[in-house]
Amino acid sequence: MFKRILVPTDGSDITAKATQTAIALAKLHGASVYAISVKEPFPYSAISEMQPVPPQEFYDAQERIAAARVKAVVDAAGVSGVACNGHTVEALHAWEAILGHAKSQQCDLIVMASHGRRGVAALLLGSETSRVLTHSEIPVLVVK
Repeated sequence: MFKRILVPTDGSDITAKATQTAIALAKLHGASVYAISVKEPFPYSAISEMQPVPPQEFYDAQERIAAARVKAVVDAAGVSGVACNGHTVEALHAWEAILGHAKSQQCDLIVMASHGRRGVAALLLGSETSRVLTHSEIPVLVVK
């Protein structure tokens, strides 16, 4: 049924649960997993040229963190005998990067974690998961 499953990762425990779900589904359906970790862009300040962290140091740290998160998914898939491709992307809005990557990789399912925001926090802050759910043209499985 599913052939290309995208799993976004931020390295959290709940994301690890979503990763295991995506891998189990991929194994069941003979599908491939596509892991993505979204890096934050450099927080430029128009007020001052002085930055607490030099831009290149920031970019390097973001890439190291994102690559480690993706590697964890790729390794977990490999242990289960599931093919997995990993990517890191920089984006201001993670939900847009997730949906763009799902489209470019021709994924037919997104498996992602719910971070459990409820009530006023969910209304005011929203979440990347809810934005993906709202804008996705393909099925999204939310793991709690």
